[in-house]
Amino acid sequence: MLRRNFFKTGLLGISLPSLSFGKVDIKRNLKKPVIITTWNFPKANNEAISVLNKYGTSMDAAEAGCKIIEADKNNNSVGIGSLPDETGRVTLDSCVMDSNGNCGSVAFLENIVHPVSVARKVMEDTKHVMLVGKGAKKFAISKGFKHTNLLTKESRNAWMDWKKNKRELTPHETHDTVSMIVQDNNGNLSGACTTGGWAYKMHGRVGDSPLIGAGLFVDNNIGGAAATGLGEEIIKSSGSFLVVELMKQGYNPQNACEEALKRVIRNHQGNPDFQIGYVAMRKDGEVGAACLKWNFDHLVTKKGRTTLKNVVGLI
Repeated sequence: MLRRNFFKTGLLGISLPSLSFGKVDIKRNLKKPVIITTWNFPKANNEAISVLNKYGTSMDAAEAGCKIIEADKNNNSVGIGSLPDETGRVTLDSCVMDSNGNCGSVAFLENIVHPVSVARKVMEDTKHVMLVGKGAKKFAISKGFKHTNLLTKESRNAWMDWKKNKRELTPHETHDTVSMIVQDNNGNLSGACTTGGWAYKMHGRVGDSPLIGAGLFVDNNIGGAAATGLGEEIIKSSGSFLVVELMKQGYNPQNACEEALKRVIRNHQGNPDFQIGYVAMRKDGEVGAACLKWNFDHLVTKKGRTTLKNVVGLI
């Protein structure tokens, strides 16, 4: 028996999923750009599709889409205007990953509006993957980014109100991470993830959003995935990497997201008290999404049209 057939059937003859071990003949989607984004941020998809319509790269589109939301002061979860940590300081996390497997990341970044662009600079202009804190800010300033006060009046007032009772808020109450997977006209995949993090978190806390394999993972030969929700739990399961690995084994994007979440459910005796949502895209342009509980909005752009979709939680 060939070794590969031995592992496919197993000693007891139990078959794995019918498409397992990476069906390599899935065709790459060409000249039909696709975007999938967490939550309801239509401005992000609109900006990304405008880049793709000019034959920009998937990385250009993902960065541009995320920047639109980072610059929106009316959004209290991403970029400027994000709700601060327990000390009243806004700290931002972001990462990017391109179609060549390159990646860049920044964490615990203060006073810079566009962490997604700094993350891309880390990827393209340094030998490193991640910069954090003061080092990340110093690097950003050296690249021409401007020091900006990220704490708006509205976010400061919300923080002052929170200080009166200091009730710990869960991530799904307080923020919506922007995570975006893009496929361009050449069929190449890239992704970006950016957030202000858990509102009123401990000073110094970093979630999944800047961590490659947790908040975001892209394999141009298979697909990409990205996450939102309780970062600590996403980190524990290497969530986005797991979703892509499941697609490599033959799961479609929807089933891959669901299987990754089922493992979390099992680890929490069937009833986790938090939310995780995944979005995924396979190289043929098929997309999927799933969440643990309640429901989860996400946007899909195909043929130039963006549609708001909603999935109901597995439990």
